[in-house]
Amino acid sequence: MLFEDEYLALIHKPAGVLVSGNRFKTITHALPQNLAPSTLSDATLPQPVHRLDYATTGILLVGKTRSSIRALNNMFENKEVGKTYYAIAIGEMSEVGTIASEIDGKQSRSGYVVQQSVPSKRFGQLNLVRLTPQSGRRHQLRKHLSGIENPILGDREYGAEGLVLTGKGLYLHAYSLEFIHPLTAQKIYVTDELPQRFRKIFGGVKE
Repeated sequence: MLFEDEYLALIHKPAGVLVSGNRFKTITHALPQNLAPSTLSDATLPQPVHRLDYATTGILLVGKTRSSIRALNNMFENKEVGKTYYAIAIGEMSEVGTIASEIDGKQSRSGYVVQQSVPSKRFGQLNLVRLTPQSGRRHQLRKHLSGIENPILGDREYGAEGLVLTGKGLYLHAYSLEFIHPLTAQKIYVTDELPQRFRKIFGGVKE
């Protein structure tokens, strides 16, 4: 648990768990047992208001009342939620850039800054990349980095064959969310520290 009040919560999503779906083991099914129930009159079962991929770790925003779920959904649609991700990308790349290639025929935009780079015998070069998506397409960051020939380490779907670390998963982490609380007007900025597997590659990471 990273933040919780009567209206909403921000939680850490581990890798290898679906946010929602027909399977029993999902984040949505686990929420009622892990969050304090809201005492407000429009309280409802906690519900994630956005998605993270099965293999992605990091911050997930959850609504606990009907009014907060509606308000948070509107904020995502209106791009009023600031999102920052970290990924480990493969290969030489520019230190700063913007990727604006379309995804599924829709305009999409992602900014990136390379925080650190290390040489790699197997992969040539590995880069710790800070990512700021300005649109919310499915698999946007994975597709954008793959499209500039810097796929995310561990990406079986959009990465090059042979560029996966067995048993290590996808190196993509939802690091921070920033927004104005829709019901209290409080400024919310919450971070979820990088997983240990990132730190093993880059040592003393400056987030």
